[in-house]
This record gives sequence, structure tokens and C-alpha cells, in this order.
Amino acid sequence: MSLDPAVAARLKRTGDGLVPAIVQQYDTGEVLMLAWMDDEALHRTLTTGRATYWSRSRGAYWVKGDTSGHVQHVKSAALDCDGDTILLKVDQVGAACHTGDRTCFDAGELAVEAE
Repeated sequence: MSLDPAVAARLKRTGDGLVPAIVQQYDTGEVLMLAWMDDEALHRTLTTGRATYWSRSRGAYWVKGDTSGHVQHVKSAALDCDGDTILLKVDQVGAACHTGDRTCFDAGELAVEAE
């Protein structure tokens, strides 16, 4: 089986066939990470309830948590208005970041100088 053709038709992919996926904790709204999906990764995610991504560095699919135990149980998935970004709301077990941190966005805030 493959990704629903109606969903596939809405996706706007990068030149290498990927779409960024923003991953958010479903109950707190905490932004956990960004990863990449192609049609197959999105299909697997939607049909298994486990977040599956395309690893650009390894050139292979990976199911979040298969090696680390830090599983992402998918609660919902949505496309943005342009079809060029996926939002996954998940129940994160353990760390989301490959560094072992809860989120990939805690490495330090950037200064914003606004009026």
C-alpha cells in the first residue's frame, strides 16, 4: 500500500522529495524536533501510529524510538495551508533529541532585539 493519492497530491516536496515535519507534544504544545518525511515515511506514520522519518544522513527510514526507546506515539497529523510542512502531534516517551535532551530546541535562545 502507499500514501493516499489525495494526500500525496497536496504535498509540496523539496527537490529531493522530502517534506519537513514539525513534531509537537500533543498535550502541552511543546515543540520537540524537526525531521524529514517522504511519501513512504508519512504513509508508515499514518498507518502505524509510530513516527517514521527519512534520515538524510543515513539514507534510510527510521522509526523514532526503535533503537533509543524514546518512542513517539502519533496522536494527530496535519498539513499546513501550502502543503509544504507536516505537523505531528505526538506523545513523546523520553527524549526527542538525538543529544538525549527532551527537545531539540533547548540549546539556547537567541537574542531578539525588538522595539
